[in-house]
Amino acid sequence: MTNNKYVLDWINEMAELTQPDSIVWIDGSEEQTEALRAEACRKGEMIKLNEELLPGCYLHRTAVNDVARVEGRTFICTRKKEDAGNINNWMDPKECYATLTELFRGSMKGGPMYVIPYSMGVVGSDFAKIGIELTDSLYVVLNMLIMTRAGKTVIDALGDSPDFVKGLHARAELDEKKRYICHFPEDNTIWSVNSGYGGNVLLGKKCFALRIASWLGRLEGWMAEHMLILGVEYPNGEIKYVTAAFPSACGKTNLAMLIPPEIYRKQGYKVWCVGDDIAWLRIGKDGRLWAVNPENGFFGVAPGTNEHSNPNALAATRKDTIFTNVCHNLDNNTVWWEGLDNNPPHNALNWRGEKWDYTKYDKADKVGTSGAHPNSRFTAPAKNCPCVSSEFDSLTGVPVSAIVFGGRRAKTAPLVYQSTSWQNGAFVGSIMASETTAAAAGAVGVVRRDPMAMRPFVGYDMGDYFGHWLEMGKRIPNPPKIFHVNWFRTDADGNFIWPGYGDNMRVLLWILARCEDKVGAEITPIGYVPHAEDINVEGLDGVTVDTVRELLSVDRESWLEDCKNIRDFYAQIGERVPAEMYEELKALEERLQK
Repeated sequence: MTNNKYVLDWINEMAELTQPDSIVWIDGSEEQTEALRAEACRKGEMIKLNEELLPGCYLHRTAVNDVARVEGRTFICTRKKEDAGNINNWMDPKECYATLTELFRGSMKGGPMYVIPYSMGVVGSDFAKIGIELTDSLYVVLNMLIMTRAGKTVIDALGDSPDFVKGLHARAELDEKKRYICHFPEDNTIWSVNSGYGGNVLLGKKCFALRIASWLGRLEGWMAEHMLILGVEYPNGEIKYVTAAFPSACGKTNLAMLIPPEIYRKQGYKVWCVGDDIAWLRIGKDGRLWAVNPENGFFGVAPGTNEHSNPNALAATRKDTIFTNVCHNLDNNTVWWEGLDNNPPHNALNWRGEKWDYTKYDKADKVGTSGAHPNSRFTAPAKNCPCVSSEFDSLTGVPVSAIVFGGRRAKTAPLVYQSTSWQNGAFVGSIMASETTAAAAGAVGVVRRDPMAMRPFVGYDMGDYFGHWLEMGKRIPNPPKIFHVNWFRTDADGNFIWPGYGDNMRVLLWILARCEDKVGAEITPIGYVPHAEDINVEGLDGVTVDTVRELLSVDRESWLEDCKNIRDFYAQIGERVPAEMYEELKALEERLQK
């Protein structure tokens, strides 16, 4: 499929190491893809679901010991330890290559090595970056064909260039003690072994699109961020774009596919999804920041996805989707998961493939008693989503009006506030946090810092990453404004005060009005907070202007307490935290104490 010497030499070297029986190039054609699906079913790697109810859909089960990303087995391998930083796990590249070489040796004997040329971003756009993943897994191949633009067009676009990310993956023995997901940013290389689960083995996703891309972005003057991208269309047809970063369990996918409340739908407002997970951001010729979603599909969490929480995501899964570790309804050969509806199947296999009794479900032991694993997934083409943006395949991306950060805080953060500058906004992103809920392991209310929602995904030192944000701010002539939201403030009884879901549109519209200086705000020690009257509560049950006033209040004592926690976290990151961040923290403390 190519004469590219760099590609062929590398493939030959990896084949010599892993010793596959054959090498199969993935060309992206429907004919080859259909043959691979049939082969996966024949080998028992996938189960074809009901063609009438779920056309083109399949079920896959991973090994029971292999159901999630493993942060503890994920490494950044830079020649100098300090370049990987204190937040990441580090391994010396020489040591890592030596260890993994032995695990890869002969790991593909008895089967084929699949060669997947893929592009993160639309082939031919200025944003696009090319990778090649070598794998022994049909599941990986079929997921990568959904999640990326893959096949012959990509290898043609690469031509004779050596500029591609080299990815090697083998399931090997699926031994969790020998499981490694290793990134060599200085070599443009990713090696993953002894896992078959999505986030560890679909190397275009977090591995390339965030960890390697964040390193490349710093070198080349752009940004790779863990952000959704959405467009708000006004009744006059104008569309404004927002990117937003949230830690897990903070409603990121729901916001990306938001359905406006009825009062806005009647006026003609619409929301369009450009991306649900990752944004690559570059400075455009017009001096604004432009964003693309480098992915081609959604790798979403199934449990909790339903007609109420996210009808657009659910609709995206109704055809040509691969479901991983969900419950298999044997009566009609479809799938089910907790939170889909209140009708669990009576004749079903759980995510392990065992006979499942829905009456034994125990919330305290979800993994052991649930039909679907709590981290079960769907891999769906983005084009299936009813609200996918017409700009999804744009070569230039979309111009960003606002960047939104968010967390899950019971008391500290108000419903929404605006930073006072790009530098202050970068500080706001750096102190992002969520509190553990009863559902999470360990104590309730423990604050976990997750800067820009990138804590597990930065491919280098976190302090240097903050520095890159500050540097970008100096280089963007017309930067977007930066905001923070918190949908999760609670009352004295622990109930959420804000309704969330589609009603978050009310906050988005205030944010976009601020971007155009169409609405005022009150300056507080933490930044600009809306006048309560400027958040539209029309049609909201039990939420008044006074409720909004309470949601926008700034509790100085809890913020001062938070500042101590921030100082401790900066110390944990280490000496590369930029002085500007400490200046912002000191100024915040002084304003709160006044």
